[in-house]
Amino acid sequence: MADAKVDISADSSTITQNQNAQSQTNNPLSRKLNKILETRLDNDKEMLEALKALSVFFTENSLRTRRNLRGDIERRSLAINEEFAQIFKAVKEELESVNEDVQAMSECCDEMTNRLKAAKEQTQDLIVKTNKFQGENHRLEVRAQVVQAFLGKFQLATEEMATLRGARDAPITEDFFKALRRVKHIHEDVKILLRTNQQTAGLEIMEQMAVLQETSYELLYRWAQNECRGLTQENCDIGPVLTEAMEALQDRPVLYKYTLDEFGTARRSAVVRGFIDALTRGGPGGTPRPIEMHSHDPMRYVGDMLAWLHQATASEREHLEALLKHVTHHGVEDNMQEVVGHVTEGVCRFDYTTQLLCLPLSVTQEIHSIIGTSAVSLLVTIEEMHILSKKMFFNSLSLHASRLMDKVLTWALPTWPAIWSTPCTS
Repeated sequence: MADAKVDISADSSTITQNQNAQSQTNNPLSRKLNKILETRLDNDKEMLEALKALSVFFTENSLRTRRNLRGDIERRSLAINEEFAQIFKAVKEELESVNEDVQAMSECCDEMTNRLKAAKEQTQDLIVKTNKFQGENHRLEVRAQVVQAFLGKFQLATEEMATLRGARDAPITEDFFKALRRVKHIHEDVKILLRTNQQTAGLEIMEQMAVLQETSYELLYRWAQNECRGLTQENCDIGPVLTEAMEALQDRPVLYKYTLDEFGTARRSAVVRGFIDALTRGGPGGTPRPIEMHSHDPMRYVGDMLAWLHQATASEREHLEALLKHVTHHGVEDNMQEVVGHVTEGVCRFDYTTQLLCLPLSVTQEIHSIIGTSAVSLLVTIEEMHILSKKMFFNSLSLHASRLMDKVLTWALPTWPAIWSTPCTS
């Protein structure tokens, strides 16, 4: 019985606890409290944002503010909605304005499309003609390119023509030789046209280039002639332009020969004048002394003259080599010997009254090796002077011997009669 009582009291306490728990569960305040207690604010971003927004205007935690909190929130929400409505109204008006503009643009585009269609229908014939003209224009452009290529190959530029047709006193530059070489190439290349159906154009171009070549060579010859005439100083400077001019003139043998003759004439005058100065004046400042100062010593007198002639001949040979270093025809060596002989021939006009019996043969051979066999004037003069000196030497020797014999006879003859008059004792 006692045990039964204990069980009944335990069951009644359990029932009482369950009833209390059920009553708490059905209580709204309890439910709210439990919900608030179970809420994890760290993970509820919306709640955090709401609390942040609430902290902006809920600054005082009092009974009045808590009672008016709902109204404040509603009024604030209403103000926000009104503000949003005003802003959205402005956006709506802008969108309506944009829509009107788009509608107007659409209508304008439709109108332009219709007009373009009408214009295309009206200008279809014009489009066909335009396409035809474009094709013709392309063909003309191709022809123009062909013509330009033809002119570039077979015609000179304006600057090149002006260079080749310059004034007579105009200086010759490297551009002149470039233009002249261009003329020669055109004259050679135009022969290709003579083997085609363009023979008329080929003949006209060939004739034009030939005339231009002759004019250019005449201008070049006049310039080179004037340049050579000015080479009258003892030490002349052969410029590269004059050397190139002689290279170009070798294609015209007559003009080339005349230019060489002009050079030889100028250098001949320079050598003669230099020889006279060496005989009478000496070098610059009196050093070396004039050769005439040693006329009392025949050996030195003749040796100094031959030394000067040897040096002058070698110098003139060097000048000619510098002038003709780009000339390639086969007779250039003969030309050089001929010009050197002409240059040194001027010194053969002097009256040498010295004894040349002891003329050094080595110097004569060196001069012969420089001027060659074609320039014989100086060598013949030296040989004739050598022969004349030998004759003068033997004549002088004979005269001296005769005078000695006369003295011997004059000394011996007075003693002969006495000898002859002595009586013979035999």
